[in-house]
Order: sequence, then C-alpha cells, then structure tokens
Amino acid sequence: MFESKIIIFVSTFVNENMIQRQIETIIVDYLRKSNKSKAILLFGARQVGKTTLLKTISEELSIPTLYLNGDEADVKEQLSNTTSAKLSLLFGDNKLVIIDEAQAIPNIGTTLKLITDNLSQIKLIATGSSAFELANRANEPLTGRKFEYSLYPISFAEMVKHHGFLNETRMLEHRLIYGYYPEIVTSVGEEEKLLKFLASSYLYKDLLMLEEIKRPALLGKILKVLALQISNEVSYNEIAQLVGANIQTVEKYIDMLEQAYVIFKLPAFSRNIRNEIKKGKKFYFWDNGIRNAIIGNFLPVSKRTDIGALWENFIISERLKIISYNSIDVSSYFWRTAQQQEIDYIEEENGTFSVYEFKWNENKKAKFSKSFTEAYQTTVEKTITPKNIEEFLLV
Repeated sequence: MFESKIIIFVSTFVNENMIQRQIETIIVDYLRKSNKSKAILLFGARQVGKTTLLKTISEELSIPTLYLNGDEADVKEQLSNTTSAKLSLLFGDNKLVIIDEAQAIPNIGTTLKLITDNLSQIKLIATGSSAFELANRANEPLTGRKFEYSLYPISFAEMVKHHGFLNETRMLEHRLIYGYYPEIVTSVGEEEKLLKFLASSYLYKDLLMLEEIKRPALLGKILKVLALQISNEVSYNEIAQLVGANIQTVEKYIDMLEQAYVIFKLPAFSRNIRNEIKKGKKFYFWDNGIRNAIIGNFLPVSKRTDIGALWENFIISERLKIISYNSIDVSSYFWRTAQQQEIDYIEEENGTFSVYEFKWNENKKAKFSKSFTEAYQTTVEKTITPKNIEEFLLV
C-alpha cells in the first residue's frame, strides 16, 4: 500500500511539456547547423505529442515561426494549389514554417517542393499522423529534399531522464497496463476513459477517410484479433478466416495500420537451418495501453493471464523506439522452428547476432536453442526481466 501511494505521487507531477523527447535534440541540432533547405517530415500517430514537440522546438530555436494546421479548411485552400509568390506572401518574415497534419492537404508534396526549392530562407517541418498518406504524397516531389523522422508514444528512456530510473521502474506495472501516450501519462485517474477514446476510431481517423478503407468495421475486427494474438505468430489466412474477409483485404488493412503507427511487424529469421519457419510474422502494438483498450481489459498485472505477452509487447516496442531514435543499424526478428524451438527476439548487426528472451518472472531462466547458437555467430545471449530492464532499454 505504501509503495502504491509513492507511485501516484510521482505520476501526479508529470507534465507533458516538461518531458524532453529524444528526437527534439536531433531536429533542433539539424535546424541550427544546416544551411540547406531540406524539409523535415515528422511521422507519428495522433496524440503522440507531435504538436507539443513542435512548440518546444520553435521556442528553443527562438526564431519567428508560422504554425499551420492542415486540418483547417483555409489552410488546405492556401497550400493545396499555390505558387512561390503566394507562399512567400503567406509566410511573411517567418523563418520557421510548421505544417501540422500535412497529409490532409491536397498536393502537399508539390507545395513542400516549392518551399524547399524557391524559399531557401525557410526552415520547414511538416507532420503527418499517417505515413501512408504524407509519405506517398511527398516522396516523389521531395526526392533528395527531405529528412524523415518518426515520433512514438513517450519512451521508458525519456521518462527515466525526466524523473529518474527509480521513479520510472516503480511505475512499470502501470505502464504495462496503460502505456505511454502523453495524455495518459499526465492524466492520473482518467487513463481508462482516455484510452477508450483513443482506441476507438480517433487513433486511425486518417485511415477511415481513405478510399481504400471500404469496410471500417473490418478494421476494428482485425485490430482486436491482432490484440489478442500479441507474442504469437499469426498468418493473414488465419486472420481472414476469423474476420470474414479475403486475404488481400486483410493484408492491405494491416499494412495501413502499420503505416498509421498503431502496430508493427516482427518477421521470422530464417537462413541456414532446414526446419526454420521462413515466412512467419508477429504483430505488436506501439503502445500497451492501446492494445488493452482494444480488448477492453485494464485489470492490474497481478490479475492478468496475459502478463507474459504484455511484457513482450512492452519490451520490444520500447527497444524499437531506441533503435529508431538512435539510428542503430540492426535488423530485428524472432525465430522459431517446426519443432517449436523459439527465441523471442534477435538483433542482427554486421553478421553477428544478439538473442534475447523476455521473462516477467525474474526467477524463470531461459534456455537458448543450441540449434540457433551453433548455426549462427551469437555474441549476446540474455534474458530480460524487470530486474535488468536498463541493460536493454537504456543506451
């Protein structure tokens, strides 16, 4: 009881504006040092903190800034079919132009190209909650004219930097249930209500407006199936049968959910051993809270039957945030054979392998398959539990 009071006390004082996002330093350093007129495209799901991050970057740079919201009708009109002269008039004396939710603006790729080519005095950031839409619209026009970054829900590492390792590890069980979306972290006591809202259509609002999504209800069914299958290998054929759709539609919808930063795929590793599963895949959620909201289960850790899957989802998503933010050049996989030999997580770097097992119970010891370790050059074999989490999530 005493410990839970401490946890609540700690979280009460968390303020989103005070939490430094790791990517902030990367973007600010580039904007300060670079004389080249390249656009920065910032991708990330709705509500992961893009707008707060942009405000912080603007304040840190201390230069005249114009903020434009692509969801607003007059902004769409001004930026969809325009000229360099009109843009120059619109921007005035501002040196930094931020276009938020840029995927909502027709012809945005052409507009961004006009800015980078003809308004070299402008530092430009465009954000999108759907990598599918913004990236597709901007890719060809902005070839060689852009840097792309992704923003995820707040990370374990960011929270450790914010209020210390001890405070954040005390919150670990809370994070496994409610996750790291900024509003969830800062709204103690309202987590369930806010997550239910987020996990409804709001999180993938942009996808529902696409012509490719002709069955919105199907999207929700697929998400629920994936949420119930985290840590398990799944097939598109199995999902299609469960939701009553064809494989091609299921594959397309899942791909869009990946590009909307709701889920991500971990592929199976296969190279040398005959009975390795070659085309397997697992899907995880970028945030535990969203996953739990989709299945409607906010029971505490002590009452969960899926704690192993929750821990695996948490630890892998947090590791992938680190890899993304630090531009670590590794490839990530899981591994399994037809005889059910399995490794939870593998990283390959320069032909060598680090292999990991994830155990919520620190007393459970993992055994790593000799079939793998004898066939591949393995340099790290480690079991990650809450007791040594810093070895995997702090670099």
